[in-house]
Amino acid sequence: QVQLVETGGGLVQAGGSLRLSCAASGRTYSNYAMGWFRQAPGKEREFVAAISSGGGSTFYADSAKGRFTISRDNAKDTVYLQMNSLKPEDTAVYYCAADTYTIILTSTVNPEYWGQGTQVTVSS
Repeated sequence: QVQLVETGGGLVQAGGSLRLSCAASGRTYSNYAMGWFRQAPGKEREFVAAISSGGGSTFYADSAKGRFTISRDNAKDTVYLQMNSLKPEDTAVYYCAADTYTIILTSTVNPEYWGQGTQVTVSS
């Protein structure tokens, strides 16, 4: 089992920045690819970004490219999502996820593990 706990959400004005963190515990964190997803009210959960287990490969949804950066610190068992130039349409609950395979995080298949989510609200 891998337990994931997200922190860093909050209320920010449009154009502002937030950094989300996801701390992992349980099985060897560095063996897992990590990802961020989000779900806005009335919408399905969608992929935002993913990073391979070693951190050498990153993937982004088109909506995140150029504004969001995913990174990981395997010494701290933590993955981050730096979000810049935030827009009201970025408002959502953001979820951290983990899977053995990076490709799962970028597919429609549910990852093995999910966090509980953290709310991000961007005001106009």
